[in-house]
Amino acid sequence: MAEYSYVVVAQNGKERKGTMEANSEEAARAALKAQGNVVVSLGEASLLNKEIELPFGNGASAKALGLMCRQMESLIHAGVTIIDALRMMADQTENKNLKKALQIVRKDVEKGDSLADAMDNQSNIFPEILVNMVRAGEASGNLEVAFNRMSTHFEKNARIKGLIVQAMIYPIILLIVIIGVVVLMMVKIVPSFTQTFADANMELPGITKAVMAVSDFMSNYWLVMIGAIIAIVVACKLFQRTEQGALFFGRLMLKMPLFGKLIVKQASAQFSRTMSTLLAAGITLVDALEILSKIVSNYIIKGALKSARLDVEQGIPLSVPLEASGVFPPMVYQMSKIGEETGNLEGMLDRIADYFEEEVESATKSITAALEPLIIIIMACVVVPIVLAIMLPMLSMMSAADNV
Repeated sequence: MAEYSYVVVAQNGKERKGTMEANSEEAARAALKAQGNVVVSLGEASLLNKEIELPFGNGASAKALGLMCRQMESLIHAGVTIIDALRMMADQTENKNLKKALQIVRKDVEKGDSLADAMDNQSNIFPEILVNMVRAGEASGNLEVAFNRMSTHFEKNARIKGLIVQAMIYPIILLIVIIGVVVLMMVKIVPSFTQTFADANMELPGITKAVMAVSDFMSNYWLVMIGAIIAIVVACKLFQRTEQGALFFGRLMLKMPLFGKLIVKQASAQFSRTMSTLLAAGITLVDALEILSKIVSNYIIKGALKSARLDVEQGIPLSVPLEASGVFPPMVYQMSKIGEETGNLEGMLDRIADYFEEEVESATKSITAALEPLIIIIMACVVVPIVLAIMLPMLSMMSAADNV
């Protein structure tokens, strides 16, 4: 049995925290509900399940916002007032930025501001899509549904981002390991053999001379190398801030082997899910495209959405500029066209999002499986020449010693 930590609202309306043992999370949730509680949050009592919150930065992660929306939905369903719900949320959240924002929002609501306006004042924490959804929920008197939809939106968004990170972190770690091994061999191991080879007064193989030359350079000019790497990184960052740089890196990301298709699928899922959520909030298609273009980070995709907004303003169906952009897969604009013709664009976008979220998960597994042997091959191509550069002269010296 596993141990689960929970936060519930009891029948008397008071918040209660604790831990319990159960065979599964579903069993724990059922047991809590059987006692007449409204489950606000429930998770395995493990440090591994806690989201890592960095002590810097002004925003809140999609995971933190998703949890907040899910808990707000539960509290509103339980009949807790907005002010009390905000207080409870602020007391229990572990994200310092989100905690501070919720405290300020609660004070603004107490002064008479609407929840949406109070959240809009904290725009560095609460994204525009959430504010618009809350405003629509307040206007329709269905705030619980608004938070339910936003919790699903943020949870799926966090899951997709997690899959992308999962796919990229493995090669990054292995690349760091390869660089560390190479630097160690070139700076520590190869120089230890240099004097031995020099004393032997023997003709060295070309590969040995090349490796020794690189080793000498790295040992004597390591400060220059570090400075050059820093300069290149800074130059790339500055270039990326320019329009030409953003365009260059945007194209580069989309054309990367393995990762390019993954990025396109992730962007398609994000586009479909966010558009569906915004349309459900009553946001016009033009305004939804404007909001979405601010969220997307890739410059090529951002440009495609801005161009689509201009076309939609002129009365052109959304599917037309999506197809003309050449960025999105055929399924996106073909199913969008069906949604426009049937008058169910919102529902069709939800289906597109579900499909591409599954595609991202499948692509992530495929990339991870493909990278494992590829990284091993790369490591062999880097390390084997260094080992050969050392072993060939050593074998020649041993052979000469045997012949004496």
